[in-house]
Amino acid sequence: MADEIFENPRLAAVYDALDPDRSDLEAYAAIAEELGVRRLLDVGCGTGTFAVTMAGRGVEVTGVDPAEASLEVARRKRSGELVRWLHGDATGLPAMRVDLATMTGNVAQAIAEPGEWDGTLRGVFAALRPGGVLVFETRDPARRGWEEWTREETYRAVPVPGVGVVENWYELLDVSLPLVTFRGTWVFQTDGQVLTSDSTLRFRERDELEAGLRAHGYDVTEVRGAPDRPGREFVFFARRPVDPGPDQARA
Repeated sequence: MADEIFENPRLAAVYDALDPDRSDLEAYAAIAEELGVRRLLDVGCGTGTFAVTMAGRGVEVTGVDPAEASLEVARRKRSGELVRWLHGDATGLPAMRVDLATMTGNVAQAIAEPGEWDGTLRGVFAALRPGGVLVFETRDPARRGWEEWTREETYRAVPVPGVGVVENWYELLDVSLPLVTFRGTWVFQTDGQVLTSDSTLRFRERDELEAGLRAHGYDVTEVRGAPDRPGREFVFFARRPVDPGPDQARA
C-alpha cells in the first residue's frame, strides 16, 4: 500500500508544487550520462519527474510505482507519453534488461519491510542486464535527520496555481530504530480540508546495506556522498556481475 501522500489524488496533484526543488535528481541524470545509459528503470517513480526528464533526453524509460494517483500525474507531464508506466512495485516486474535502475529520494527507505526490500533487490537484479547498475540513496542514521522533522522546521504555506494556498508541515510520531514514523499534514485554504499521511522510513546502516546487496548477487562498486546533502546521505552503486563466458566458467 502506498502512503496517502502519494495515493490520495488531491495530495498527488500538489506534490510537485510543494516540493519544486528537485536538484537532487541532477546527480542521477549525471550518473546516467556517466554510465552511457540507454535503458532505465525508475523504481518508485512517483509523479515521474526523473522518468520524464530522462525520456525527454532520449533514454528508454520504465517507471514503476504502487500509487496510481501519482502515476496519473506522471502520465500528464511533458514527455509522459514516452515512458512505460507500470502500476506496482519491483517485486513483480515484467521481463526487461536495463542498463540502470534508480531509487531516488526516500524510495529505498520507504521500503521498510525486510521481506519487501529483499523482493525489491531480487526484482531489480533480474531487470538489470549483466553489468547493469542499481543506484539509490539513503540517509546516514548517524546524522539523526529525523530530529528536524518538526512543525516549526517544516511549516510552509504555498500558493498552488489552480488550487490556492496549501499549508503543509511534518511532525515526528515515533522513533524505534531502525524505523522512524512521521505525519504530514496539508490544509487547503480554499475549502478548509485537512488531509494527513503517516509514513515510516527504515534507517539502515551502511554495513547492513552492503551485506544485503552482496547476498542478492550484487557487486557494491562504490558508495558516494549525495552532492546535494553532503555528509548526510549515502549513494550506493550496486552492479549485476557480467555473466562469465564458457572459458571463465570452466576455469
